[in-house]
Amino acid sequence: MSDNNDAVVIGVDYGTLSGRAVVVRVSDGAELGSAVHAYTHGVVDRELPGTGEKLPPDWALQVPSDYVDVLKTAVPQAVAEAGVDPANVIGIATDFTACTMVPTLADGTPLNEVPEYAGRKHAYVKLWKHHAAQPHADRINALAAERGESWLPRYGGLISSEWEFAKGLQLLEEDPELYAAMDRWIEAADWIVWQLCGSYVRNACTAGYKGIRQDGGYPSRDFLAALNPAFAGFVEDKLDQPIGQLGDRAGGLTAQAAAWTGLPEGIAVAVGNVDAHVTAPAAQAVEPGQMVAIMGTSTCHVMNGDVLREVPGMCGVVDGGIIAGLQGYEAGQSGVGDIFGWFVDTSVPASYAAEAAQRGQSVHDYLTELAAGQRVGEHGLIALDWHSGNRSVLVDHELSGIVVGQTLATKPEDVYRALIEATAFGTRTIIETFNSSGVEVTELIIAGGLLKNRLIMQIYADVTGLPLSVIGSDQGPALGSAIHAAVAAGAYADVRAAAAAMGNVERGVYQPDPDNAKAYDALYAEYVTLHDYFGRGGNDVMHRLRAIKRAAVAR
Repeated sequence: MSDNNDAVVIGVDYGTLSGRAVVVRVSDGAELGSAVHAYTHGVVDRELPGTGEKLPPDWALQVPSDYVDVLKTAVPQAVAEAGVDPANVIGIATDFTACTMVPTLADGTPLNEVPEYAGRKHAYVKLWKHHAAQPHADRINALAAERGESWLPRYGGLISSEWEFAKGLQLLEEDPELYAAMDRWIEAADWIVWQLCGSYVRNACTAGYKGIRQDGGYPSRDFLAALNPAFAGFVEDKLDQPIGQLGDRAGGLTAQAAAWTGLPEGIAVAVGNVDAHVTAPAAQAVEPGQMVAIMGTSTCHVMNGDVLREVPGMCGVVDGGIIAGLQGYEAGQSGVGDIFGWFVDTSVPASYAAEAAQRGQSVHDYLTELAAGQRVGEHGLIALDWHSGNRSVLVDHELSGIVVGQTLATKPEDVYRALIEATAFGTRTIIETFNSSGVEVTELIIAGGLLKNRLIMQIYADVTGLPLSVIGSDQGPALGSAIHAAVAAGAYADVRAAAAAMGNVERGVYQPDPDNAKAYDALYAEYVTLHDYFGRGGNDVMHRLRAIKRAAVAR
């Protein structure tokens, strides 16, 4: 480790709505200062900036200049709040939502910044929750299964519409002229690193999990041509790039990026990473069996394993995808906090908002207080947590949410609690699938904004039957990025060593209540029945409704 006790690093966490910079002391992981910058354009899912063009259903775009603004504002503000000398900053690292894709020219210029393309929706960033490529994902999955492609089981048997190939195929087939003009199809995680250090290094994490890169290669040219002849050269023409390992140095901070951030030119810029995966070292979850659930608008579940197994519906398994020398597994739920937010925004009467305001509470806190007073099963409801589709284990973004058991006596807090429970059931489904596949989950560690809600945490402990540990930081991804920055700067030999010194976790904070756990077993059985009925072909009504909606919008 570096002998400089004053050395600090910067971790920048790019989320769905904002970017956060955190200044972290290298010697012990102390978080000295932070700042947040909300994206000016947020999530573009209704109409295109500038033109007002109405976007179709399931589209979710972003504007890449918003990402650069985080470097210009949040980083210097965090350094100022920390009160540290910028000269003591030895490295910077970033993490990003994934799969979030930026179409660019050869020099990295986003296509939406090219005047002749600014009015075309495919020129913008496709955010992780852009699900309009589902038909293209279906074709990829069907062809891969038919051909027996060896990489398909590494992703639980299904490729997601959120990932690089499905979104790229959609771009080709819906705007072939723009596809031809695009030189690079690049993860935002790598694009922002390019802006910092002037070098395009493709990180091993997104390449493996989101880019179908297994055993050193991608899907074959022959496979891609069978999808569409014009797609044959997708990998070599648009995607392929030298791979950087996690914790490696991608380059040094350029003069331009130094001017943006106020940091010293030439300091280490770490290879990019994903917000979920980078959080594991921050929570000191670097051993097999320690599953980290990063709970926010969605939940991503990541864990290391010392065995390679095919887990149905997992998002992927990548050698060294989290920690070198171990298999990194990923699963997830497409909607969690987003579901609670949707319910509060659309389904709570004004009288509840008024009462919450009178109490000095948020509506979320008020509903939580009311729901916490209920016994397990008292509301008589069961819900499916598919309002943003299902990522794991069904990998089907055409699915939708449902609440069963409502009556004229059902109250908002009843539904709110049922939705919380549904997301916990979704996590239990993922854990049980890993366990039955030979990848044992021994500990559940929670990170992300939702860990502050004690009711949610206790419900998760009761539903899963596992003790819940919690990360000891409010900024898990940013701390994880800072850990990688320290390694890239040479302060620690590897990510394990840096995590031991700089990570933070509180073990076993929430313990399952045996009576509640038993009651939840009965409710979970009902959840499984609905899960399989609507999600495994018993009744395809959700798919049919999606088709009807698309047809109606198209008229």
